[in-house]
Amino acid sequence: MSIKPIGVGLIGSGAISYTYLDNMVHRFDILNVIGCSDIIEERSKSRAEEFGIKQMTSEEIFADPDIQIVVNTTYPKSHYAVTKAALEAGKHVQSEKMMAVTFEEAKELYDLAKSKNLRFGCAPDTFLGAGYQTCRKLIDDGYVGTPLAVNATIIRGYQPAFPVAMDPMPFIVGEGGTIPFDMGGYYIQAMQNLFGAVKRVSGFSQNREKIFSHPKNPQYKEVLKLDSPNFIQAALEFHCGVLGTLTACDSGFVTPEIPGMTVYGTDGVLICPDPNYYAGPVKLIRNGGKEYVTMPLTHGYSGEEVERGVDLSKLDAFRLNWQKSRRGIGVADMAWAITNNRPQRCSAEMALHTIEIIHGVKTASETGKYYEMTTRPEQPKALRPGFIGGAAEAVLDD
Repeated sequence: MSIKPIGVGLIGSGAISYTYLDNMVHRFDILNVIGCSDIIEERSKSRAEEFGIKQMTSEEIFADPDIQIVVNTTYPKSHYAVTKAALEAGKHVQSEKMMAVTFEEAKELYDLAKSKNLRFGCAPDTFLGAGYQTCRKLIDDGYVGTPLAVNATIIRGYQPAFPVAMDPMPFIVGEGGTIPFDMGGYYIQAMQNLFGAVKRVSGFSQNREKIFSHPKNPQYKEVLKLDSPNFIQAALEFHCGVLGTLTACDSGFVTPEIPGMTVYGTDGVLICPDPNYYAGPVKLIRNGGKEYVTMPLTHGYSGEEVERGVDLSKLDAFRLNWQKSRRGIGVADMAWAITNNRPQRCSAEMALHTIEIIHGVKTASETGKYYEMTTRPEQPKALRPGFIGGAAEAVLDD
């Protein structure tokens, strides 16, 4: 039986668009990438030539009847306007994280999508990769017994080396783009994949001032005040009974990056991989620490698959790094969900829950009270194990 690909248009042809297009064009048969756009025409022209697709304007993408899904890879502050325009044009949307810079804007977009019976998904989709699907299977199969707690930590430095207006990634120091928003979503959505929805949150948040650190910067040593918290310490109570913590801290230094997530159960401890990536390692500790095993990955989309006709030796460092990324699997899952009339795994409900958790931690810090969550998404359906390589896409046809 042949499948009918779903037409896709990408808006925002900056750095992250490379890995999205590489995966959507080369690795998912359900997707037919038609074109891309950008406010800087040279960028969309370069991407279009690189991947053999059309250079388009955003208006042309919205108007094209062959495009059903719009992939929004613009900066966070542009997510709201671009997604709203796409939804109003009758397109399904998959957005880079977060849905918007505020919970209120995200809820507005969610309601708009629902009112138009359109699908609205949001990155990160890394929990669909081999690493966290393996973790999900181990937990579901009882390898740690009854899960009790999950602790997650992300510490990295976001140093503004240039004036914000010139910085190639200005969103990382602006509203909705600091580390809880830029990186926190990877951990929160990985937790939702493992344990479902959060019931209530508490914790602390801080807006720690930053200083321009590059001596050649005209604003060298000037203080940059942030509009968004860049340090949170969150306490999470899941509906399933698991208790969790999340530390997301902009430490001020660029390296080393300290990521991690650990699950503690009645019968074992699971050391999970960095949820910014799609592979492992996945490590299991049992029998009072006497058994310490690196577990084999049970699923595909690890980023370590043999490439089809790609000479890795000819790729620059940037492209080689992205070559192992599988960003775009969430778009493919949405396309299969449309085809099979089922919920997609990177759902609007999950994404709205994610941004509400960060919003809730900030609110709890300000009020000194628990924040009771208003959203409660279903735990995403696990992927079937054992499908790797060229057969991996079959797990999405369910």
